[in-house]
Amino acid sequence: VPLVEESGGGSVQAGESLRLSCAASGSAWNTYCMAWYRQVGEKEREEVAALDSRGTLRYTDRVKGRFIISQDNAKNTLFLQMNNLKPEDTGMYNCAPCGSHFYDYKYWGQGTQVSVSS
Repeated sequence: VPLVEESGGGSVQAGESLRLSCAASGSAWNTYCMAWYRQVGEKEREEVAALDSRGTLRYTDRVKGRFIISQDNAKNTLFLQMNNLKPEDTGMYNCAPCGSHFYDYKYWGQGTQVSVSS
């Protein structure tokens, strides 16, 4: 059974930083492309950042220049360095293979909550 565990979230003030980590196993880890997603309440998940095996990075516009995605493939671990956090970054963050939010992906983890106050 694929397993994924996200950690590193918390409640911070605007302008502060957090570093999220995601440890995944089995099919929850895609060696080709992994991504971080954010969900607010029952709204649709959005992809925040993605990293593929060629080193190609992809960020949603609102986090460009502030967030950095990285990974340790040897340990099946994904990271998201979040700098200069803003209240609109608030949400539940999950990691999963790229594109998982486009279909009925069944292996979402518990996620890690990020709350940013102004």
